[in-house]
Amino acid sequence: MSFFEKLKRGLQKTKNAIIKPFSELFKKLRGVDEDLLEELEEILVCADVGAVTTDEILTKLRAEIKENKIKDSEDVKLALKSIMRDIVGEGAEIKFGDEMTVILIIGVNGVGKTTSIGKISSSLKRQHKKVVVAAADTFRAAAIDQLAVWTDRAGVDLIKHSEGSDPAAVVFDAISAAKKRNADALIIDTAGRLHNKKNLMNELAKIDRVISRELPNSNRETLLVLDSTTGQNAVNQAKEFKNAADITGIVLTKLDGTAKGGIIFSIKNELNIPVKFVGVGEKIDDMEKFDAEEFVNALFE
Repeated sequence: MSFFEKLKRGLQKTKNAIIKPFSELFKKLRGVDEDLLEELEEILVCADVGAVTTDEILTKLRAEIKENKIKDSEDVKLALKSIMRDIVGEGAEIKFGDEMTVILIIGVNGVGKTTSIGKISSSLKRQHKKVVVAAADTFRAAAIDQLAVWTDRAGVDLIKHSEGSDPAAVVFDAISAAKKRNADALIIDTAGRLHNKKNLMNELAKIDRVISRELPNSNRETLLVLDSTTGQNAVNQAKEFKNAADITGIVLTKLDGTAKGGIIFSIKNELNIPVKFVGVGEKIDDMEKFDAEEFVNALFE
């Protein structure tokens, strides 16, 4: 099954939240007027697009309707699709070069960090990248064991210490192992304590210093994992983490669950952080790099 087919399958609830009511709205359409736009506003807000981003979408749609004298429902739909495509922007890929790429994974507990690391590792391995994973979340009970299960499924190496060890020490050993094994990517799991806790910020800073010292020329990525089923709360989490870390991308999980999917538009529009991976299933290969064109096409397909 292609990623596009997985996306369409996984986004069924999203389509039910956005496109189904949108289609029903046009079935009873008498004209392209303010009543239509008000109903469309309600649909987008209910689909977790968010008030700020919904307002921007409708402002642009009004301008399109006025400028092009749009009166047909299909033309309104095409205009909306184009606007949403522009807002979500281009998907951004993990950067690889001559030096190793270090991918720091952050996020609160429960969002799917561990499974995301396994799935991203598997995705990179399918691209013929050699991956090493560092189990630097040493405080959560069973975190290391769970990560071991997923890295084993992905077929990549895991560097770990005992529970309660210094995370920075784990990262140091993982960097040494990654160098010896000539790895293309080192993925680092981190503790998922609340983002406003000082200890977590200090821990991330210590890990950062180890990476900067041992791999000064590495390509750096900091990916924030968010649970799409939490709606606008995910945007709030992203805002808090952005204040404390240089986030280069978002991993959006559980789009195949109860998520309405509009959260992707809010994240990109309000925070200007690209979504790099999306999870649309529970299997090891059910996460791929985000493709904006395919995402919007899957919504409207």
